[in-house]
Amino acid sequence: MSSVAEKLARKSNRRPAAKQVRLRLVYIDFWSAVKLSFLIAVALAVVSIVVTFLVHTVLSSTGIFENLNSLVQDVAGAGTDLTAVLSLGNVMGFAIVAALLNLVVTTALGAILAVLYNLSVKITGGILVGFTNN
Repeated sequence: MSSVAEKLARKSNRRPAAKQVRLRLVYIDFWSAVKLSFLIAVALAVVSIVVTFLVHTVLSSTGIFENLNSLVQDVAGAGTDLTAVLSLGNVMGFAIVAALLNLVVTTALGAILAVLYNLSVKITGGILVGFTNN
């Protein structure tokens, strides 16, 4: 009885050999890269708009804009009004325009990088990626 138990114990202690697979990335689908870069750009646009709103809210609630406005009026004269330029509407309008431009540029860069990678694979052979089964 002890010999059967010892055989089972030895079998259970052995780990199976880890299987390794090596794959080579030789092609990136153009439209998949465009869609992924567009989704990343949308996420970055939303984050930048929210962060701009939060920073403007914090700065206006602490009174930094009023202090800066008084400093600019002391230096430049009484005719300048910085709070009108840095109003919430103007700042958020600029943030939205910047986010839309960033969305277009990021999507175009994703497409360009996919094309450049697909062209460079013909020379380099692609990226070798290894996977193991632990």
